[in-house]
Amino acid sequence: MTTINNAHQQAVGQVSVPPRLLLGPGPSNADPRVLQTMGMPTLSHLDPAFVPLMNDVQELLRYTWQTDNEYTIAVSGTGTAAMEAAVANLVEPGDVILVGVIGYFGERLVEMAVRYGADVRIIEKPWGDVFTLDELEAGLKAHNPAVLMLVHAETSTGALQPLAGVGDLCHAHNCLLLADSVTSLGAAPLFVDEWGIDAAYSCSQKGLSCPPGASPLTFSDRAMAKVNGRTHKVNSFYLDITLLAKYWLGAARGYHHTMSSNMIYALREGLRLVAEEGLEARWQRHQTNAELFWDGLAGIDLTCHVPDAANRIPSLTTVAVPDGVDAGAVAKRLLREYNIEVAGGFSKLAGKVWRVGLMGYNSRPENVVLLLQALERILHE
Repeated sequence: MTTINNAHQQAVGQVSVPPRLLLGPGPSNADPRVLQTMGMPTLSHLDPAFVPLMNDVQELLRYTWQTDNEYTIAVSGTGTAAMEAAVANLVEPGDVILVGVIGYFGERLVEMAVRYGADVRIIEKPWGDVFTLDELEAGLKAHNPAVLMLVHAETSTGALQPLAGVGDLCHAHNCLLLADSVTSLGAAPLFVDEWGIDAAYSCSQKGLSCPPGASPLTFSDRAMAKVNGRTHKVNSFYLDITLLAKYWLGAARGYHHTMSSNMIYALREGLRLVAEEGLEARWQRHQTNAELFWDGLAGIDLTCHVPDAANRIPSLTTVAVPDGVDAGAVAKRLLREYNIEVAGGFSKLAGKVWRVGLMGYNSRPENVVLLLQALERILHE
């Protein structure tokens, strides 16, 4: 008989975690109602009691995204999985894809599109800036892409890219518009149908007040026409929208993968909270608390990296680090002394900004006041 190796048989204690206030770029603290709902008994992914909950998620996502898109689902995985699903389905080898890069997550779209065989063209702005309609139209005329990919809320810089009118430009040039709404969904005005967005994706752990793990994805009829007209199969079985649709849509649901019913409970509850509050009130709450934070920063001689308030994400602020201040040391003290998590910048903004999230459940004035007081004390010392 083979001898069992007991070298890794550890006697570990029960899980115990510190009570963090997550004011970084995500995840944010989940709403207590969401956490409670997650603890409901697990159901099978095809249980007749579970399928109606999937339907609820689709309808509530349509409300939150302001779309009538039939193909509106949640991908099993984090926001990056939904991002890759959007790219994998809309990009065929040789397609000309135009990516507007204003930060790290635009660069990630470039990387993904390259991996799926696209002929990727890039237009760029400095990190913290946004594109004008004229700049985007010039890019469309110069490159004639099949898809224009933009990040609505660029988490690495704090910049909110205006999207109104962009879809009309794209459609006039026979081009689809893909929008990253990972940091904007449920926190900033977003009108998928009115703005002519053909594909959008998001996550669960930011504006929707859930843990990470079930990520929204929506495709317009125009986007699905491109998918259905593909000459090559989607390279990912797991993320193929035509296969996922057989699981999510219609009366007869077919097995594709074993989705976490508990994560769908969580997402449904998070979206139910959005619908209860109402989009207009929710968007205004995020804007009001962001402005409270921005005013408070000015009161302690700190500034925002994005100079124009109209172009700032209401759920994510990049705070400029003063000269001579160690950004990482301040973040460590906030965590150690106050249990507050904020994040530093990375890539081109490493050491230059703190990224502060006031997202979903965490977008509350008492959190703003607590963080400002802690920052003022640490910086004064």
